Amino acid sequence: MTFHWSRVLGVALSAPLAACIAAPAGWADPVADPPPTLPAAPVDVVAVPESAPEFVASEDPGSAVPDACRQFGVALNLAATKYEDFAYAIAGNGNDVNYLDPNVVQTSTIGRAALRTAAGAAMDASRTPGLPPQVADPMQSWSVRATKLLLIMTVHGGGDSLNATATDLNTDAQNVQMACALNGSHT
Repeated sequence: MTFHWSRVLGVALSAPLAACIAAPAGWADPVADPPPTLPAAPVDVVAVPESAPEFVASEDPGSAVPDACRQFGVALNLAATKYEDFAYAIAGNGNDVNYLDPNVVQTSTIGRAALRTAAGAAMDASRTPGLPPQVADPMQSWSVRATKLLLIMTVHGGGDSLNATATDLNTDAQNVQMACALNGSHT
């Protein structure tokens, strides 16, 4: 008998889907009695950014580069300030990251939320109508790497993976800043 990972993965991924599909309609009934509540355990409140600060684009059709670069700059600042706290919390431990440390848990939660928001805002900026590819491409690359960093944090990746991805992310940020500058704008 041969062990097939693909079958195990398929079963593992399809079981929750099947449970959702086969769930009785009454589960979604809003008038049903609510389930009994258990006493709540004390929880630390963590301020998580819901979205990037509001950005309003100009009505000028020739403003694609400045608008996109400003929007990217807002996303970059959000990601940098929130990820920095996580980086400080894990600094000095090499590849070992203590994801059980409450400070790491809190800064990781905030950092991941900021990266998720910033990655979306950067991708939106890269899709600004009229934006030249030499500006849009590094924005998209930054967005993809920000998502990669978010995923590494989510699966509790090691310090080496986090550092390598953060370095690549910084390179992409510099590439965006250079492209914006070469096209008459700044982030």
